[in-house]
Amino acid sequence: MNLIDTHTHLDSFVQRGELDAVLERATAAGVGALVTVGTGSDDWPLYREIATTHSGGGCAVYYTVGLHPCSVGADWESEVAQIEAYFSDAVGVGLGRADSADAQNKKGARPPVALGECGLDRFHLPKDDPAQAEQVFAWQRAAFSAQLAIARRLGCPVEVHSRGAFAESVALIDESGVDWGKVVFHCFSEGPAEMSELVARGGRGSFTGILTYKNAQSVREAAQVQGLKRLMLETDAPYLTPMPHRGKRPNEPAFLRHTADYAAEFFGVSVETLAEITTRNAREFFGI
Repeated sequence: MNLIDTHTHLDSFVQRGELDAVLERATAAGVGALVTVGTGSDDWPLYREIATTHSGGGCAVYYTVGLHPCSVGADWESEVAQIEAYFSDAVGVGLGRADSADAQNKKGARPPVALGECGLDRFHLPKDDPAQAEQVFAWQRAAFSAQLAIARRLGCPVEVHSRGAFAESVALIDESGVDWGKVVFHCFSEGPAEMSELVARGGRGSFTGILTYKNAQSVREAAQVQGLKRLMLETDAPYLTPMPHRGKRPNEPAFLRHTADYAAEFFGVSVETLAEITTRNAREFFGI
């Protein structure tokens, strides 16, 4: 068994002094690698350090750098301006190949494997101030467009966060000229119609423990539309704990096994086959 958690957040485990234990439990559950996803300049250096020091043996850690829409503020330009430097080690030595010896040795640190998470989020906009909400969303759009422009220049994969703004997110990606084959909508929680739009463009969605929730039929239908051959799994830990731990414990990478078991049954294959396919998809998408 060798699963890859394609989207998780390790900062809370570090803050609680639990990182080593969490990675050990992930390894024991068959999670051989994970991608810890950046949300702002406060976590990017941490994730680069973790990925550099946990590059082999047990659960290997990779990371991304991006400005989450809920982290976007009036200073978004100064945040986004820092992103490209994190990829500089990879320029000219196989961008996105996190296992490239040249890339790792230039400054002794791994480069990111993707840009993100970035995107649009209407759900968390200010509820009691429409004018402020419109201003924040305008900043989100500008920050997302700027990050897509960087991703296009670098040719790197993009992890997209879209909540309550699917059509607008798709339109901005269309306008950006980014290769849709390098785009994943993480924590896909839309329905089959939206997934059809991604598939038609060559993009994809990745799926969390939501897949296991009783009330998530539309998400399961979306997974069916995309199909097993393009499936990637994630935890989005510490959020969205899958069944049977939902409502009982914070999520963690080891719980990816529960989502994998459910997905294997859903698609009618063995969990070993599902692990093989989803791991291959993740390695090809991120270049790891």
